[in-house]
Amino acid sequence: MKTLLFALPACCLLLAACQPAEQELPEDRGTEAPAPESQNPDEAAATADGAQSTDPAQPGSEAASAPAEYAEAEILPTEGQTTGGLIKLTRTAEGVRIQGTVTGLEPGAHGFHIHEKGDCSAVDASSAGGHFNPAGNPHGSPDDPPDQHHLGDFGNITAGENGEAEVNITAPELSMSGPDSVIGKAIVVHAGRDDLKSQPSGDAGARIGCGVIRPLEVAESTTTL
Repeated sequence: MKTLLFALPACCLLLAACQPAEQELPEDRGTEAPAPESQNPDEAAATADGAQSTDPAQPGSEAASAPAEYAEAEILPTEGQTTGGLIKLTRTAEGVRIQGTVTGLEPGAHGFHIHEKGDCSAVDASSAGGHFNPAGNPHGSPDDPPDQHHLGDFGNITAGENGEAEVNITAPELSMSGPDSVIGKAIVVHAGRDDLKSQPSGDAGARIGCGVIRPLEVAESTTTL
């Protein structure tokens, strides 16, 4: 009988030792990491905005932007020159129309070209690079077949006795969008006549004026030329 009385407490102690392990399970669940819905709302909004900004289909992204309809280049003089003016470019069904006035010129013909780099920072505008010529064609007249002149070849503008030259050109081969766009290129005026044949640029002499072609909003393009 005494043996049975001693065995019963031992069994109770064994059962008690096993019970806490089963009861601790709910407490362990309460210490798990917060569920995803507890994320800070500001952080969630920032994440969503970031995802939208990298989506090329979102309005305002580079992929969704419309081609430029208007652009302009303010012609500024290179070192020691007096050349100036404003050239406006408009995208039309016939091509890109180039209009404006160049001032401060010696009377006579002056080479007039679009150059490959929109950088007029050098004192002689050499930073604008060579003529805009993505196809690698020879220099020539704008009236030559397309494969026989640069896209940036526009021959000459002619200044009168007052030193002003009017520009009114329609270039069917030019574009204001895509990889061969003139946006971001430069318009350069030369000291002498472009002979339309000498390589690589017509022997037109020094660069006396330069202006970077920049896109314009429609509201900015209302000036009558």
